[in-house]
Amino acid sequence: MKAKLHKFIFIAGPCVIEDEKLTFKIASYLKEVTSRYPVDFIFKASFDKANRTSIKSFRGPGIRNGLKILKGIKNTLGIKILSDVHCRNDVDKVKSVLDIIQIPAFLSRQTDLIIKAAKTKKIINIKKAQFMSPCDIKYVVEKINSAGNKNIIITERGTCFGYNNLVVDFRSFPIMRKLGYPVVFDATHSLQRPSSGSVSGGDREFVYSLSKAAVACGVDGLFLEVHPYPSKALSDSATSYPLSNVEKLIKKIIKIKEVSG
Repeated sequence: MKAKLHKFIFIAGPCVIEDEKLTFKIASYLKEVTSRYPVDFIFKASFDKANRTSIKSFRGPGIRNGLKILKGIKNTLGIKILSDVHCRNDVDKVKSVLDIIQIPAFLSRQTDLIIKAAKTKKIINIKKAQFMSPCDIKYVVEKINSAGNKNIIITERGTCFGYNNLVVDFRSFPIMRKLGYPVVFDATHSLQRPSSGSVSGGDREFVYSLSKAAVACGVDGLFLEVHPYPSKALSDSATSYPLSNVEKLIKKIIKIKEVSG
Protein backbone atom coordinates (compact mmCIF):
# COMPACT_ATOMS: atom_id res chain seq x y z
CA MET A 1 0.00 0.00 0.00
CA LYS A 2 1.34 3.39 -0.93
CA ALA A 3 -1.01 5.21 1.46
CA LYS A 4 0.51 5.44 4.95
CA LEU A 5 -1.86 2.89 6.47
CA HIS A 6 -0.67 -0.54 7.56
CA LYS A 7 -3.66 -2.44 8.94
CA PHE A 8 -7.21 -3.09 7.79
CA ILE A 9 -8.69 0.36 7.22
CA PHE A 10 -11.82 1.22 9.17
CA ILE A 11 -13.32 4.60 8.27
CA ALA A 12 -16.37 5.49 10.35
CA GLY A 13 -18.32 8.40 11.76
CA PRO A 14 -21.54 10.34 11.28
CA CYS A 15 -22.58 11.48 7.82
CA VAL A 16 -22.51 15.09 8.94
CA ILE A 17 -21.44 17.01 12.04
CA GLU A 18 -24.75 17.64 13.84
CA ASP A 19 -23.24 19.26 16.93
CA GLU A 20 -19.95 19.15 18.81
CA LYS A 21 -21.11 17.03 21.74
CA LEU A 22 -22.63 14.25 19.63
CA THR A 23 -19.72 14.17 17.19
CA PHE A 24 -17.21 13.87 20.04
CA LYS A 25 -19.30 11.12 21.64
CA ILE A 26 -19.30 9.08 18.43
CA ALA A 27 -15.57 9.57 17.88
CA SER A 28 -14.75 8.57 21.47
CA TYR A 29 -16.82 5.40 21.25
CA LEU A 30 -15.30 4.40 17.92
CA LYS A 31 -11.77 4.96 19.21
CA GLU A 32 -12.45 2.80 22.25
CA VAL A 33 -13.96 -0.05 20.22
CA THR A 34 -11.41 -0.05 17.39
CA SER A 35 -8.47 0.05 19.82
CA ARG A 36 -9.26 -3.57 20.67
CA TYR A 37 -8.81 -4.83 17.11
CA PRO A 38 -6.08 -4.79 14.43
CA VAL A 39 -7.59 -1.97 12.39
CA ASP A 40 -6.40 1.47 11.33
CA PHE A 41 -9.25 3.69 12.52
CA ILE A 42 -10.03 6.92 10.69
CA PHE A 43 -12.81 9.17 11.96
CA LYS A 44 -15.06 10.59 9.25
CA ALA A 45 -17.54 13.47 9.48
CA SER A 46 -18.61 16.10 6.95
CA PHE A 47 -18.67 19.77 7.84
CA ASP A 48 -20.87 20.55 4.83
CA LYS A 49 -23.12 18.25 2.82
CA ALA A 50 -23.11 20.33 -0.33
CA ASN A 51 -24.98 17.82 -2.49
CA ARG A 52 -28.19 17.32 -0.50
CA THR A 53 -31.28 16.69 -2.63
CA SER A 54 -33.40 19.46 -1.12
CA ILE A 55 -32.51 23.06 -0.30
CA LYS A 56 -34.32 22.46 3.01
CA SER A 57 -32.02 19.60 4.09
CA PHE A 58 -29.53 20.03 6.91
CA ARG A 59 -26.02 20.64 5.55
CA GLY A 60 -23.88 20.90 8.67
CA PRO A 61 -22.07 23.65 10.59
CA GLY A 62 -19.98 24.83 7.64
CA ILE A 63 -16.25 24.70 7.07
CA ARG A 64 -15.13 27.16 9.77
CA ASN A 65 -17.07 25.74 12.71
CA GLY A 66 -16.82 22.19 11.37
CA LEU A 67 -13.04 22.25 11.18
CA LYS A 68 -12.88 23.69 14.68
CA ILE A 69 -14.86 20.70 15.97
CA LEU A 70 -12.78 18.20 13.99
CA LYS A 71 -9.51 19.77 15.16
CA GLY A 72 -10.67 19.53 18.78
CA ILE A 73 -11.52 15.86 18.34
CA LYS A 74 -8.20 15.17 16.63
CA ASN A 75 -6.14 16.86 19.31
CA THR A 76 -8.08 15.44 22.25
CA LEU A 77 -8.41 11.84 21.06
CA GLY A 78 -5.27 11.58 18.93
CA ILE A 79 -7.05 10.02 15.95
CA LYS A 80 -6.86 10.43 12.17
CA ILE A 81 -9.54 12.66 10.62
CA LEU A 82 -11.19 12.45 7.19
CA SER A 83 -13.63 14.88 5.61
CA ASP A 84 -14.64 15.89 2.12
CA VAL A 85 -14.02 19.02 0.08
CA HIS A 86 -16.28 20.47 -2.59
CA CYS A 87 -14.26 23.26 -4.17
CA ARG A 88 -10.64 24.30 -4.57
CA ASN A 89 -10.96 27.01 -1.91
CA ASP A 90 -11.75 24.34 0.68
CA VAL A 91 -8.40 22.61 0.22
CA ASP A 92 -6.17 25.32 1.73
CA LYS A 93 -8.51 25.56 4.72
CA VAL A 94 -8.64 21.85 5.54
CA LYS A 95 -5.06 20.72 4.94
CA SER A 96 -3.82 21.68 8.42
CA VAL A 97 -6.58 19.65 10.11
CA LEU A 98 -7.40 16.67 7.92
CA ASP A 99 -5.19 13.59 7.61
CA ILE A 100 -7.20 12.32 4.64
CA ILE A 101 -8.92 14.56 2.12
CA GLN A 102 -11.93 12.97 0.46
CA ILE A 103 -13.12 13.74 -3.05
CA PRO A 104 -16.89 13.08 -3.17
CA ALA A 105 -18.23 10.70 -5.79
CA PHE A 106 -20.12 13.42 -7.66
CA LEU A 107 -16.86 15.39 -7.98
CA SER A 108 -14.50 12.56 -8.86
CA ARG A 109 -13.96 13.91 -12.39
CA GLN A 110 -13.30 17.50 -11.34
CA THR A 111 -9.67 17.74 -12.41
CA ASP A 112 -8.79 21.08 -10.80
CA LEU A 113 -10.20 20.04 -7.42
CA ILE A 114 -8.44 16.68 -7.50
CA ILE A 115 -5.06 18.14 -8.40
CA LYS A 116 -5.37 20.91 -5.80
CA ALA A 117 -6.07 18.32 -3.11
CA ALA A 118 -3.30 16.03 -4.37
CA LYS A 119 -0.70 18.81 -4.15
CA THR A 120 -1.13 18.87 -0.36
CA LYS A 121 0.56 15.41 -0.37
CA LYS A 122 -2.11 14.27 2.07
CA ILE A 123 -3.77 10.88 1.60
CA ILE A 124 -6.55 11.36 -0.94
CA ASN A 125 -9.64 9.16 -0.60
CA ILE A 126 -11.31 9.15 -3.99
CA LYS A 127 -14.92 8.00 -4.06
CA LYS A 128 -15.66 6.17 -7.31
CA ALA A 129 -18.60 7.94 -8.90
CA GLN A 130 -21.92 6.14 -9.23
CA PHE A 131 -21.68 6.61 -13.01
CA MET A 132 -18.07 5.41 -13.31
CA SER A 133 -16.86 1.91 -14.17
CA PRO A 134 -14.10 0.38 -12.01
CA CYS A 135 -11.77 0.48 -15.02
CA ASP A 136 -12.17 4.26 -15.31
CA ILE A 137 -10.89 5.00 -11.82
CA LYS A 138 -7.35 4.68 -13.18
CA TYR A 139 -7.75 8.08 -14.82
CA VAL A 140 -8.52 9.68 -11.47
CA VAL A 141 -5.45 7.98 -10.02
CA GLU A 142 -3.38 9.41 -12.88
CA LYS A 143 -4.58 12.91 -12.01
CA ILE A 144 -3.49 12.49 -8.40
CA ASN A 145 -0.17 10.97 -9.48
CA SER A 146 0.42 13.91 -11.83
CA ALA A 147 0.71 16.14 -8.74
CA GLY A 148 3.42 13.89 -7.33
CA ASN A 149 1.10 12.19 -4.86
CA LYS A 150 0.88 8.42 -4.47
CA ASN A 151 -0.98 8.46 -1.16
CA ILE A 152 -4.33 7.23 -2.43
CA ILE A 153 -7.33 5.26 -1.21
CA ILE A 154 -10.04 4.20 -3.67
CA THR A 155 -13.55 3.78 -2.27
CA GLU A 156 -16.38 1.87 -3.92
CA ARG A 157 -19.85 3.27 -3.11
CA GLY A 158 -22.13 1.49 -5.55
CA THR A 159 -23.18 2.02 -9.15
CA CYS A 160 -26.35 3.57 -10.55
CA PHE A 161 -28.97 0.96 -11.38
CA GLY A 162 -31.82 2.70 -13.14
CA TYR A 163 -33.53 5.46 -11.19
CA ASN A 164 -33.26 5.79 -7.40
CA ASN A 165 -31.18 2.68 -6.83
CA LEU A 166 -27.58 1.52 -6.47
CA VAL A 167 -25.98 -1.90 -6.79
CA VAL A 168 -22.50 -3.16 -5.90
CA ASP A 169 -20.54 -4.90 -8.63
CA PHE A 170 -18.14 -7.07 -6.64
CA ARG A 171 -15.89 -7.44 -9.68
CA SER A 172 -14.86 -3.83 -9.05
CA PHE A 173 -12.74 -4.76 -6.02
CA PRO A 174 -10.13 -6.94 -7.78
CA ILE A 175 -10.22 -4.66 -10.83
CA MET A 176 -9.38 -1.54 -8.82
CA ARG A 177 -6.88 -3.30 -6.52
CA LYS A 178 -4.76 -4.03 -9.61
CA LEU A 179 -3.87 -0.32 -9.60
CA GLY A 180 -1.78 -0.96 -6.50
CA TYR A 181 -3.69 1.20 -4.01
CA PRO A 182 -5.92 0.29 -1.06
CA VAL A 183 -9.56 -0.28 -1.98
CA VAL A 184 -12.26 0.42 0.58
CA PHE A 185 -15.92 -0.56 0.48
CA ASP A 186 -18.43 2.10 1.51
CA ALA A 187 -21.07 -0.22 2.95
CA THR A 188 -23.62 2.46 3.84
CA HIS A 189 -23.62 4.75 0.79
CA SER A 190 -23.72 1.67 -1.45
CA LEU A 191 -27.13 0.87 -0.02
CA GLN A 192 -28.71 4.25 -0.68
CA ARG A 193 -31.80 4.76 -2.75
CA PRO A 194 -30.87 8.21 -4.06
CA SER A 195 -33.39 11.02 -4.14
CA SER A 196 -36.34 9.00 -2.90
CA GLY A 197 -38.47 12.11 -2.58
CA SER A 198 -36.73 15.07 -0.96
CA VAL A 199 -34.16 12.84 0.80
CA SER A 200 -32.28 9.66 -0.08
CA GLY A 201 -33.70 6.39 1.15
CA GLY A 202 -31.80 3.16 1.62
CA ASP A 203 -31.54 -0.38 2.93
CA ARG A 204 -29.57 -0.38 6.19
CA GLU A 205 -30.52 -4.03 6.81
CA PHE A 206 -27.97 -5.19 4.23
CA VAL A 207 -24.90 -3.37 5.62
CA TYR A 208 -23.75 -6.37 7.66
CA SER A 209 -24.12 -8.87 4.81
CA LEU A 210 -22.46 -6.76 2.12
CA SER A 211 -19.60 -5.79 4.43
CA LYS A 212 -18.80 -9.45 5.04
CA ALA A 213 -18.97 -10.20 1.32
CA ALA A 214 -16.65 -7.31 0.45
CA VAL A 215 -14.06 -8.40 3.01
CA ALA A 216 -14.21 -11.95 1.64
CA CYS A 217 -13.49 -10.42 -1.78
CA GLY A 218 -10.27 -8.93 -0.44
CA VAL A 219 -10.99 -5.24 0.17
CA ASP A 220 -8.45 -3.34 2.25
CA GLY A 221 -11.00 -1.58 4.42
CA LEU A 222 -14.58 -0.57 5.19
CA PHE A 223 -16.29 2.82 5.27
CA LEU A 224 -19.38 3.20 7.45
CA GLU A 225 -21.56 6.12 8.41
CA VAL A 226 -22.68 5.44 11.96
CA HIS A 227 -25.01 7.08 14.45
CA PRO A 228 -26.28 6.21 17.95
CA TYR A 229 -29.85 6.78 16.74
CA PRO A 230 -29.79 6.15 12.96
CA SER A 231 -33.44 6.94 12.29
CA LYS A 232 -32.91 10.39 13.85
CA ALA A 233 -29.72 11.21 11.94
CA LEU A 234 -29.96 14.54 10.12
CA SER A 235 -28.40 13.05 6.98
CA ASP A 236 -28.53 9.52 5.52
CA SER A 237 -30.83 8.27 8.24
CA ALA A 238 -31.97 5.33 6.09
CA THR A 239 -28.47 3.86 5.73
CA SER A 240 -26.51 5.00 8.81
CA TYR A 241 -25.40 1.99 10.83
CA PRO A 242 -26.21 1.71 14.56
CA LEU A 243 -23.19 2.67 16.66
CA SER A 244 -23.98 -0.13 19.10
CA ASN A 245 -23.55 -2.73 16.32
CA VAL A 246 -20.09 -1.61 15.21
CA GLU A 247 -18.09 -3.96 17.44
CA LYS A 248 -20.04 -7.01 16.30
CA LEU A 249 -19.29 -6.10 12.69
CA ILE A 250 -15.58 -5.52 13.34
CA LYS A 251 -15.26 -8.89 15.10
CA LYS A 252 -16.82 -10.64 12.14
CA ILE A 253 -14.84 -8.90 9.42
CA ILE A 254 -11.53 -9.51 11.22
CA LYS A 255 -12.32 -13.24 11.36
CA ILE A 256 -13.22 -13.25 7.65
CA LYS A 257 -10.05 -11.32 6.84
CA GLU A 258 -7.93 -13.87 8.72
CA VAL A 259 -9.56 -16.81 6.94
CA SER A 260 -9.52 -15.28 3.46
CA GLY A 261 -5.94 -14.05 3.79
